[in-house]
Amino acid sequence: MLDYQHIKKLAADAGFDLCGLTPCGHMAQNEAWLRAWLGKGYQSSLTYMERNVEKRADPRKLVEGARTAVVCAVSYKSRIGEGYPPGHRTKIASYACTADYHTTIKGMLNGMLEHLKAAVPGLGGRAFVDTAPLLEKQLAVEAGLGWIGRQSLLVTPRHGTYVLLGELLLTDEADAYDAPFEGSRCGRCRNCIESCPTGAIIAPKVIDTGRCISCHTIEREPSGGIDLDGWIFGCDRCQSCCPHNQKAPMHANRAFDPVFDPLTMDAAAWMVLDETEFEARMGATPLTRSGLAANDIACCVVATLSAPTATPSIACRIQAALGLPENRPAFDVNAACSGFIYAAAAAHGLLSTLGGSLAARHSPAWWTRLTARPVYCLATARVRLFLSWPKMHRSP
Repeated sequence: MLDYQHIKKLAADAGFDLCGLTPCGHMAQNEAWLRAWLGKGYQSSLTYMERNVEKRADPRKLVEGARTAVVCAVSYKSRIGEGYPPGHRTKIASYACTADYHTTIKGMLNGMLEHLKAAVPGLGGRAFVDTAPLLEKQLAVEAGLGWIGRQSLLVTPRHGTYVLLGELLLTDEADAYDAPFEGSRCGRCRNCIESCPTGAIIAPKVIDTGRCISCHTIEREPSGGIDLDGWIFGCDRCQSCCPHNQKAPMHANRAFDPVFDPLTMDAAAWMVLDETEFEARMGATPLTRSGLAANDIACCVVATLSAPTATPSIACRIQAALGLPENRPAFDVNAACSGFIYAAAAAHGLLSTLGGSLAARHSPAWWTRLTARPVYCLATARVRLFLSWPKMHRSP
């Protein structure tokens, strides 16, 4: 039998801020909610959500013989999570400024699992961090860690939503379990719903991922269909406005210290960042999930959306990227970025039509990076020229 207090101590020693235990079972109501959400198409391009629905709602189907779920949480709140100043156009979700949590938390959990297997002969189990088909936020509620807020995130009483989760599914019972967290402490607050730039929170606890900025900048190639509000990777808007986050303490585990500060980087700084420097500064962070080229494109989308609503032809966009805009003596960063993204899209479309076979075998992201590279080089050269010009020559 698993020792409840021993597990709690192992979690604290590993660097977790919270730990709760709950028996494994079928979360029938949550499965029904998930199926209803999928039925309305709110998963958009996240088609993986349609798979393994039964496993998501029942940990026993994920790990054979699982009887106990140990749910751990660690705070990652930093000053970045408190929000960006008005007008900042290259925002990064605060969790992505730290070392990749998948690797860090998996290491913490595996250390706990090794200790438990040594203490309980024959114990089986697995560690999970975010990528498995598991309703981990609801499992955290069942383990007493917090409640689900209107923005559909886990809210903890002390650390708010700025927590990352990891789970151990174990094949033995514990001598004690935590009581499920009862109720909600959101009160009448609707900050998260009202602050979402795209209206992705269409009802309390209901997210339309087709409108979600995080999904557009992380899970798939960015689209000009929504205003990214200056975000180039993820989005913290529904978190930075939350009163529980505003009063939460900064993170204590140094493994979640930011490794770079996006508050000091503007669009030009991102555009001139080459692959070598990117890998040296940010290679250990979740940004590598989309890579430098994808972030270049996201930067360009942000700049494009800040331009006038009238959309010139692709030829004009390319001309703007490769030459000086009409009636302006200096280089226009927004125009160059716009030219880059439209030139990439045009090249991708043309080559796909003519060749087809390579584009079909590779992802749009890969094809865009290949076809856009020459334009990218020219655009970044223009940015460097712009930065070197005296201030009096810069465009207002």
